[in-house]
Amino acid sequence: MHLIKSSKVKLLFCSLISLNLYGSNEAFDEKIISEKRLKNLELSREQIKEESSKLRKDWINPITYQLTDNLGEDYKTQRSVISINQPIFQSGGIYKAIKYADSSYDYATLELDQQQKELVKQALNYLYNIEKTNFNIQKAKYTLENAKIDVNRKKEQVLNGFLDASYLDDALLTLNTTKHNLVDLKYQKQNLINSFNNISSADYTKFELPVFKIFNEKEFIENNIELKKAQADIEKKGNYSYMTMAKYLPSVNAFYTYSKYHDTDNSLKLTKENDQTFGLSLNVPLDTRTFNDIESKKIDYLKSKLNFENSLDDEKTFFKTKLEKLSMLDERLQITKEDLEVYDSILKIINEEKQAQIKTQSDVDTLQNSQKIKSLDLKIYEIDRQLELLELYAKLH
Repeated sequence: MHLIKSSKVKLLFCSLISLNLYGSNEAFDEKIISEKRLKNLELSREQIKEESSKLRKDWINPITYQLTDNLGEDYKTQRSVISINQPIFQSGGIYKAIKYADSSYDYATLELDQQQKELVKQALNYLYNIEKTNFNIQKAKYTLENAKIDVNRKKEQVLNGFLDASYLDDALLTLNTTKHNLVDLKYQKQNLINSFNNISSADYTKFELPVFKIFNEKEFIENNIELKKAQADIEKKGNYSYMTMAKYLPSVNAFYTYSKYHDTDNSLKLTKENDQTFGLSLNVPLDTRTFNDIESKKIDYLKSKLNFENSLDDEKTFFKTKLEKLSMLDERLQITKEDLEVYDSILKIINEEKQAQIKTQSDVDTLQNSQKIKSLDLKIYEIDRQLELLELYAKLH
């Protein structure tokens, strides 16, 4: 594997596939996300499981136990009643209720996966930008060296009467601006480190960042977490729509009641016997709101289908926009490479002229610093490419 050496962050050259393109890389996530945040995500997953389990049992009615005291007669009695009234047929509503629980679980799980993916994306974004800022700091230092050389050159020319003092003043202003820029960059870097530390409890210098590679639109659409969520939402709302309709259709319930009387004062007047009843009941709900309720849920279901189509268009446009941005960065990389070739050729000439005492060492140093700045621009554009690809990676599941 090829590495870009850095004093702070190392960039690991590998394909996006090696980071588990279509899912979360648990080992990597556990390293980069703080333990507290991971614990919160773990608790959320447990909560989703419990909520789903509860939904799967919602169609089961509870068994009730009732104990009553009779105080209105000459003797005191107590009565215990155990009863259950359980639907055993709801025109498909029971089956859809279980399916609704499953689809709700799928949707909530995808949403939580997306939250975790977003945390990883933010952390990686900070790490890439820390490295980018490192390169900008190096650029600022080379620019500062050139500014100092220019001030010394202008100072000598002004003292020798070759230039007006205003040229020296401009050079000093440029030097001062460059110094302030370097201070700002150091602050930006520390700010990025602090932001990273809000997500991760690990040292930011310990991470090797993946260099992502582009993939095709088909892979992006098929593994897009936003679209998977939209599909899960369609399934969930479709099941809920049928559940709502079934609520207003005939249903069959099985019922059972057992009553037991307790003589609390040993009275001989108590002649009531224990009894039990059981059987089936047919229920036909008549509700003036039936049509409105059913139509409302159908509309919600249809909206979820339209939302999926809109999301599909949005994600295709997003992918196309990112490709265009990557193409633009590739052009900038090519231009910078061509500029570097020009610097190489000019440096050869300047070095020859220095040896012939036509040019000074400061001329060579200035051009070498400019060349180094261009080389750093190449690395910065590469990081910009990774930041764009990271946006795509964060959309995958």
